[in-house]
Amino acid sequence: MDLFTGQIDPKKNWLPKDGVVHYYGPILNHAEANRYFQQLLETIAWKRDVALIYGKRIETKRKVAWYGDQAFEYTYSNHTKKALPWTPELLKLKQLIEKLTKETYNSCLLNLYHSGEEGMAWHSDAEKDLKKHGAIASLSFGAERKFAFKHKESKEKVGLTLDHGSLLVMKGSTQSHWLHRLPPTKLVKTPRINLTFRTIISI
Repeated sequence: MDLFTGQIDPKKNWLPKDGVVHYYGPILNHAEANRYFQQLLETIAWKRDVALIYGKRIETKRKVAWYGDQAFEYTYSNHTKKALPWTPELLKLKQLIEKLTKETYNSCLLNLYHSGEEGMAWHSDAEKDLKKHGAIASLSFGAERKFAFKHKESKEKVGLTLDHGSLLVMKGSTQSHWLHRLPPTKLVKTPRINLTFRTIISI
């Protein structure tokens, strides 16, 4: 696989304090990214996500899937998922990302956004099932989308655009001090698939 980072410095920390975020830019060429996007769209066991909003259980338009080394259970928004076995495509991507980031991951949460009108509200990935201060590698396919961070105390904001086939890594104390979100937009009409490779510490 070819590495296309252009002028992007993967060692740059995009956060001014209290955490570490590296953006590698596209790590696959356009044809490879297109191929993975189509394979993931067709082979992943997508299901609508469940969220608890003001005490009411709702199903989202956004679809999700959860894969891992074993049948890990992962709970967020008062809903528990059990990991499915890796697909060949997910294993290849995991190995590529582990080589690039020099980190290891044992699970992956996938999100399918059908258009820009589907997004994600402010949150941090700090559930008790996750390794504290562990690296989370976010791989994006499909539509380019803006991604934002907000400091929990100072309210400082940092934003960047995630390209097709690109990799972003959050690590250190990022989840303790920063929230992040995928803002909805009516300008994007095409789908996006996001993979977040992470480490579960409990079963």
